[in-house]
Amino acid sequence: MTKLVILAGGLGTRFSEETGTKPKPMIHIGPMPILWHIMKFYSAYGIREFIICAGYKQYMIKEFFANYPLHRADVTFDLKSGNTTEHDSTVEDWQVTVVDTGENTMTGGRIKRIHPYLDDEPFCLTYGDGLSNIDISALLAYHKKNGKMATLSAVIPPARFGELDIKDGLVHSFTEKDPQNERLINGGYMVINPAFLDHIEGDDTMLEYGPMRKMAEMDELAAFEHRGFWQCMDKLYDQQLLEKLWYGGNAPWKIW
Repeated sequence: MTKLVILAGGLGTRFSEETGTKPKPMIHIGPMPILWHIMKFYSAYGIREFIICAGYKQYMIKEFFANYPLHRADVTFDLKSGNTTEHDSTVEDWQVTVVDTGENTMTGGRIKRIHPYLDDEPFCLTYGDGLSNIDISALLAYHKKNGKMATLSAVIPPARFGELDIKDGLVHSFTEKDPQNERLINGGYMVINPAFLDHIEGDDTMLEYGPMRKMAEMDELAAFEHRGFWQCMDKLYDQQLLEKLWYGGNAPWKIW
């Protein structure tokens, strides 16, 4: 069964209003963390196994899932006996593995560290701060059809991101974004073959500037183009935008 690996260990320094007290994937969109929204989206496509690459304040992610059934239920507390009874707990059929991949480990190194929890099948990989309405079934089929080592989702970005040079469905280079041109960037929502991890040297390896660029040079990095909704939560403004969509009933990622 396909697993989803979520990169959720960074400091989130550009969102200091919230990340001083919590990891960025635990910042709420509506009543739940963005991490939960990402997992709910993927689970709508039948993905039930999740591996979270935690780091900064990783204990908060573990505590969230440890208490998850309690948070989703009505509860009776018998104070004298100390017994707790949960009523009508609504929880998903998920298996969640939270791995402490270190506070200072780079994105590639985090993936390398969770190798023992993977199997021999391609796995999905995404960042813990981005939401989209990408068709995950179509993405997986595209990856299988192309037979490349890795596939990323190429999306239309806000102006501050770097661009991808794509030809014939393959990524050939990464460039700085020209604000005069509307081009595509790596939006996450990737599919990776386990052999990809052999190209990650260690904790100091950045996914984007090490193995991904190497895959592009080897013609082993495919691009699944998505021109629908995509939004990262990089700053307070982004979080407010996503909350507006959620509370307005217009959240494109809410497909469950």
